[in-house]
Amino acid sequence: MSVPISVAIAYHSGYGHTARQASAVADGAGSVPGVRADLRDVSTLDDGLWQTLADAEAIVFGSPTYMGTTSAVFQRFAEASGPVWAARGWQGKLAAGFTNSAGLNGNKDNALLSMAVLAAQHGMNWVPLGLLPGWIYSSGGSPEDLNRLGSFVGAMAQSPSDLGPEQSPTDADLRTARHLGEHVARTALQFVHGREAAAALAVTA
Repeated sequence: MSVPISVAIAYHSGYGHTARQASAVADGAGSVPGVRADLRDVSTLDDGLWQTLADAEAIVFGSPTYMGTTSAVFQRFAEASGPVWAARGWQGKLAAGFTNSAGLNGNKDNALLSMAVLAAQHGMNWVPLGLLPGWIYSSGGSPEDLNRLGSFVGAMAQSPSDLGPEQSPTDADLRTARHLGEHVARTALQFVHGREAAAALAVTA
């Protein structure tokens, strides 16, 4: 496959913390040979955004968790995807998600689940984080572990409200986000190769 497949990261960041998380996801996806990562801020709903998402094999959604759910800006993007939904434009693509909040919990699961529901309504295939819980899982763990916040649905990060984006999320949370990007990219490659193999078999059948 000579042309790299695209993994799009469609995110909103209120104060810069989730943008760092998004960049880490992109770094992970772009580290996989044969994959190109495309970062897109959904606060700008232009033709370039929609074309990037149409061309992507996988879309990783990202938003801060505000009041227990995704931000209003991300929700505006989700609602604006209605015409794509009607045309089944993202049907069959891969999807994943990440979120960040000031609290260790903050009901981040609810934000991730709302992204998963958005993906399901578009007919997409959700890719989970694929990691066991981190340091809270056993007494020998460390807050530097991957997935220290113990998520399964997507990547979580925590940024204390009195620290700027240059200081948070933590390195562990950014490495977890990078893992998500790499995991989605590798899954997308397997997905594409499998589809190509199935098409080849259909031709010879």
